[in-house]
Amino acid sequence: MAHSESIMPIDGTGDDIHAGGRSPTKMTMSPWNPPSPFARSPWSRNSPHSHPQSSLVGSMVREEGHIYSLAVQDKILFTGSDSKNIRVWKDMKEFAAFKSNSGLVKAIIISGDRIFTGHQDGKVRVWKVSEKTRDVYKRVGTMPAFFDIFKASFQRSPVWIKHTDAISSLSMDGEEGLLYSASWDGTFKVWRIESLKCLESVYAHDDSVNSVVAAADGVVYTGSADGRVKVWKRETAGKAVKHVYLQTLLAQEFAVTALAVNKDGTVLYGGSSDGLVNFWEREKRLCHGGVLKGHKLAVLCLVAAGRNMVFSGSADKTICVWRRDGPVHMCLSVLAGHSGPVKCLAVEEDKESSGKWVVYSGSLDKSVKVWRVSESAPDLHHMYGRVD
Repeated sequence: MAHSESIMPIDGTGDDIHAGGRSPTKMTMSPWNPPSPFARSPWSRNSPHSHPQSSLVGSMVREEGHIYSLAVQDKILFTGSDSKNIRVWKDMKEFAAFKSNSGLVKAIIISGDRIFTGHQDGKVRVWKVSEKTRDVYKRVGTMPAFFDIFKASFQRSPVWIKHTDAISSLSMDGEEGLLYSASWDGTFKVWRIESLKCLESVYAHDDSVNSVVAAADGVVYTGSADGRVKVWKRETAGKAVKHVYLQTLLAQEFAVTALAVNKDGTVLYGGSSDGLVNFWEREKRLCHGGVLKGHKLAVLCLVAAGRNMVFSGSADKTICVWRRDGPVHMCLSVLAGHSGPVKCLAVEEDKESSGKWVVYSGSLDKSVKVWRVSESAPDLHHMYGRVD
């Protein structure tokens, strides 16, 4: 397995990622987390054609706008674009569609029978499939509702419940029934899923918040165009919810563009506009584990699946498939096929084949591609010839 070469800063990112206008300098780590001996994780970059265990299944194209958001549940795929439409796909065929009339759909997340969509206008909209007609989706709520905004304006110490800029990311703590929304206005907000009410607004960063991730034990991570990854802890007192700042994991000149956490909450990944993916491992505390070098341009999206699989999409038009084995990450394959930046990813376990995943990738080339990926390591003898 080869070690990576240095990756130079890039000139741009995806067209809707806030990257800031800073000159590149070295990153600085939190003083509580000294650099790990695995500061540069080994990786192998493989040709997508040389790894038969990863294959393109098909493509879905609608000539109506760039694809900005994806979500999948039980083989039902939801896609959001700048056309104001959320489209629903089944078996790579359009199954249904619903229109928001509110601009670009930047984030989608599913909770049971409800779909939450984050929009350019700073609102979250809630949808539900009709019980009578399974291909009809109706809007059942808006967060915040107009009445809630009106009511909050009369409170002595109001929670500012409406984002003042585009929503960039949504995350969910299903056990606690909480939805998190991050915005370019520098805040993240906390919502009760049952009531659709805003519980808290946190001014988190000095620049746009590009990603928010809720993890185990009430821990929340935010990544921003200010180059920082911050850690927050949820505290509750009755029905009241408050998030307390704990620490900054990363402070660098490059924008943090995407975050993901693995299934059991033990590893956090952070993608940046310099094409790198930092990761932190959590035992008693978070410690920097290394850097994944697989992209030539900005990382625009990340998904962690299961305990040890990670997928990164980039402005370089590729998706890297990573598998974690202890402190080492191996790049199993590089999926190439898009003609534009890969803006969003969704991953689902392939229930028909053990040890395989179905990957959905949305791009600014207006297409969604479907891939089938194996989590087994490639045959190095087959790929590189005989190794003595």
